[in-house]
Order: sequence, then C-alpha cells, then structure tokens
Amino acid sequence: MGPLEGIKVIDMTTVLMGPYATQMLGDYGADVIKVESLDGDVTRQIGPTRHPGMGPVFLNTNRSKRSICLDLKKPAGREAVLRLIKSADVLVYNVRPQAMARLNLGYDVVSKINPRLIYAGVFGFGQDGPYAAKPAYDDLIQGATALPALMAQTADGVPRYVPNALVDRIVGLTAVGAICASLVDRDRTGRGQRVDIPMFETMAGFVMGDHMGGLTYDPPLDKGGYARHLSPDRRPYKTSDGYICVIVYNDKQWQNFFDATGRDDLRTNPKFATFAGRATNIDVVYAELARILETKTTAEWSKILEKADVPVMPMHDLESLLGDPHIVATNFFPVIEHPTEGRIRNMRPSARFSETPVETKRLAPRLSEHSAEILHEAGFSPDEIAALVSDGVTKAASNT
Repeated sequence: MGPLEGIKVIDMTTVLMGPYATQMLGDYGADVIKVESLDGDVTRQIGPTRHPGMGPVFLNTNRSKRSICLDLKKPAGREAVLRLIKSADVLVYNVRPQAMARLNLGYDVVSKINPRLIYAGVFGFGQDGPYAAKPAYDDLIQGATALPALMAQTADGVPRYVPNALVDRIVGLTAVGAICASLVDRDRTGRGQRVDIPMFETMAGFVMGDHMGGLTYDPPLDKGGYARHLSPDRRPYKTSDGYICVIVYNDKQWQNFFDATGRDDLRTNPKFATFAGRATNIDVVYAELARILETKTTAEWSKILEKADVPVMPMHDLESLLGDPHIVATNFFPVIEHPTEGRIRNMRPSARFSETPVETKRLAPRLSEHSAEILHEAGFSPDEIAALVSDGVTKAASNT
C-alpha cells in the first residue's frame, strides 16, 4: 500500500526538481496527479525515444503518477485545477511564486478553498531576499554555491559543474522531507500551510556543511574548505590495468592496509600513523596511496583489500553499473513492460518499509492519459469533459 496511501498530490511541476520529488511521493503510495500543459513536460522530448514524448528523462522521473492536460491560462482550465485542489492534500509547484500569483493560484487563494492543503513550492530563492524573483537552474545554483570553484581546486584549475543534476535532486529530496513533515503537523493541527523549499539556501547549507571550516568562526580561522575533499588525489586510483575506488580512513583500516601491503615504514611515519597526522598531511598521504595502488591490477587489489577489511569498490561506468552483482541481486533495475514503450529498465525505490512496502504500480504516463478519468473523479460530467476538449482546455490522450 505504501506509507502515503490515501494522500492526494497535485503535481504542477516540470523538468526535474519537482517531478523527482513528486515521483518519490507517488512511489511511497500517494495518488499523484501530474498537471501538464497541452504540449506536455519538456523532459518528454529529452533523449532517445521509441515514441515521441516518452523520452528516458521523463520515464525515469514521472512514474507513479497520472497525467492530465490543462491550459491554466484559460478560465475553464484554472477552474478545473481548483476543483482538483479542493480535495487534495498537497500541491507542489516549481515555477516562481510570482507566476503562481499571476495564474491566481497563490496560497492566499487556494488556502481559502482548501485550508488543509500543504502548498509546497520548490524554486530558486527565498522570498525575503533580493533574488526572490530571479529564475534559477541547476547549473546556476551549482555555481552560486561554490561547487565549480571547489572542482577547480581539485583538478586542473578549471571550474566545472558536477555532471549530474545534483541541485535538482537534492532540493527535490529536501522537498519530500518538508512535505511529509507538514503532513504530520496537519494531522496534529488540522491546518495546512505554505512550505517554500528554495534551491539556493538548500544548496548553500548542503555544500557549506562540509566546507565551512574556519569560516564557522567569527573572526574566521581560515578561508574554509575540507582538506580531505579538496585533495587532488582524492579520486578513483589508477591500478596497473584500470581504476579502483579505495578509502583508508580510520586507524584500524590503516593498520590493516600496512599489514596487507608490507609498508611498515609508513606505520611509524608521523604523517601516516595517526588520524590527526593524516588530516594535516592529506595530500602527501593520498599521493602515496595513489603510487602504491598503481603496482597491481584492479582484481588483485580488490581481493587484497577486501581480505584486509579495507573499504573498496569498483569504479563503474554507466553500463557496467547495471551489471554490478549487488545491483543485480537486489533487482534494482528490473526490466519491465511499459504499456506503450515496450521493455524498459525501471528503478526500484531504494527505501524499504517493513509494514507498508512500496512497489511501482504506475509507469510514466502518456500525455493526458488520465485526463478524462481525473476530471470524472472531480465531478465533471461526460458532456463537460467533451466541452473542455473541444475548447482546447484539455485534450484526449495520445494513442502512442
């Protein structure tokens, strides 16, 4: 059934950050109604497809949802979404609040229609600062929260974005927590509330939690930065035939490493012997570790380090990850049959619940696949639904 069974979510989000959050709510059992424009979420067009509008980014960020198309700029479209909101538990949006206000769908309006509604906004910036109305994207927020500057310190001096929609997914996860917390509060008080989850502030805390360093203090003790994370040799290590991921962290692991490699000379070296010594000389420590690991093959090191109880993992690429023995054993990427897209790889929710297990009941929907069904549930008659289609407020489901 899932722990959120019985919770109804109106998903007015697009692209990645909001859809990732609402997909997780759907995975956990909520009934998520994805409200799309008549053209659909733009991520439908990203990547290779078997059929138009069903690209891999969309498929992997919009399972566990139903799709309805509504033109919210038309009065009838706005009235239709308000009828959906009236019986909902949560509304999630990821446009700027000013855009919701222009649609006359701000919290001041919808809370009067449904005082129990959790009105959750995931957008760029807190609304009490000068950036309140600025647009925001993952790349911009990565840059504004120092991630490219940190990347430049660890490699060739060139700032680079992390090759992943890191911000969108972290803020999406933060939104799930905030929404679930708000639902708990509503159960206590009977009242909903507005919840803002800004990208900039969320990521500022996420990054600086590691890298505040001496900037924690006033006046500062240094310029910030976690030395271990910034060491140029904190990376997958080259072996004689490939790469391997190794971390030798605590004193016991280092003692085991010395035993396994016969490096008694390092055991008594003050730069290696204690946690404090290693932290102070982290660049020297990691550089020596890199030199040692170049002397054997990846398979040899994996066997040696696992036997020594030193943490080690393979360095996968995107394709080899699918075949990882643990991933295969846990069936994390099951190949399943999509009603229109044929055989696809799904991703199982990672959380496991002992009393309310979750499983994928719905795969990503076709554009407007459930419009008639959802409108009927909201009390629209067949004639009213037909009129909305003919007036261009919604449209019938595509046949692909």
